[in-house]
Amino acid sequence: MDSGKRFVLLKILFVIFLAGLVFFANVTIFVATYIVLFVFVTARVVLTPGESSTKAWLIISYVAVVVLQIIMIANFTLGYGAIEGAGYLLRRLLAVGTLLLPILVSRYVIAGKYGHFHMPSVEDATTIGLSTFFSAHDIIKRATLVANDTKKKLCAKNLKESAVELMRHDSFNYINNGSLNESYFEKAAQSMDDPNIYIIVSKTGSPVSEIISIFTQKQYNHASLSFDADLQTIISYNGGERVYPPGLNAEMIEYLHKADDARILVYSLPCPPEKKQMLLNKVAEINSEGSAYNMIGLFVNRSHKPNIMYCSQFVYTMLHYAGIAHFTKPNGKVVNPTDLIEQDYYKKLTFVQEITF
Repeated sequence: MDSGKRFVLLKILFVIFLAGLVFFANVTIFVATYIVLFVFVTARVVLTPGESSTKAWLIISYVAVVVLQIIMIANFTLGYGAIEGAGYLLRRLLAVGTLLLPILVSRYVIAGKYGHFHMPSVEDATTIGLSTFFSAHDIIKRATLVANDTKKKLCAKNLKESAVELMRHDSFNYINNGSLNESYFEKAAQSMDDPNIYIIVSKTGSPVSEIISIFTQKQYNHASLSFDADLQTIISYNGGERVYPPGLNAEMIEYLHKADDARILVYSLPCPPEKKQMLLNKVAEINSEGSAYNMIGLFVNRSHKPNIMYCSQFVYTMLHYAGIAHFTKPNGKVVNPTDLIEQDYYKKLTFVQEITF
């Protein structure tokens, strides 16, 4: 695994860890986290070259911080026990926010070249003070909104339905075979005179897409292709609506309507008849060989077998196969549905319509 992938994985794990602290951690876990961080920053000071007196004051500051953190978590943040609601969530966010205190101390004290320590001047402290205050206010406001949204999306219903759906998937073997019938290919063949292929990105509102949006921070988390402008030949990698196994399946507009705020964006991309025939032949080949939905690919853009893909990976792969791709993403990078629109730097896409329900 290269450094870029490790960084992405660590970032995801860090976000999950912080979310876990906000929603599930008790006093013991918070205290343990504070102490571990104290040990880490203290060891860093001890092992870093610098003046002994400054290092001593810095360690004393860390001791004061960890004591303050423990007092705060035990008597203020979680001291109200069963009290819930916005105030309770805000106090938990503040408890997580205090993890930054020893890091801020390091930032403003350990700032010299060659590892030497120096204290910030009064002028520096004054300048930093106001900007830090307003930045912290914005961060807390955004964090509160994100936390509330995350808590809503991680409700018991979404988690239960996603768990049931997950049991149907297999990211290593082909489990979908022949789900597209002759009727589908007849409809697609009738669209060969249309000089475009159609890219569809959707905000479906399904439980799985809601959870995925926590990590992507995007509204639109599903992508599809259609051979015709009337959207009678929509196709993508999906869960099969519990009728067909997860993998390559046909879709209908109704399939993409999972919530009241669901919406669909449709774009056209020039595609000559011979290219459309290439795409249709490839679809028939995958349909015959078998397919499966690539759950692992949501985090790492790799597939165990060629026909194991996730939705936007499928669209991206098909466009490149036919030689009509309007952008290229570096190998190993996950292709998000919104990339299909946002990375259209040469303006090859044409907006067709937005469908709301």
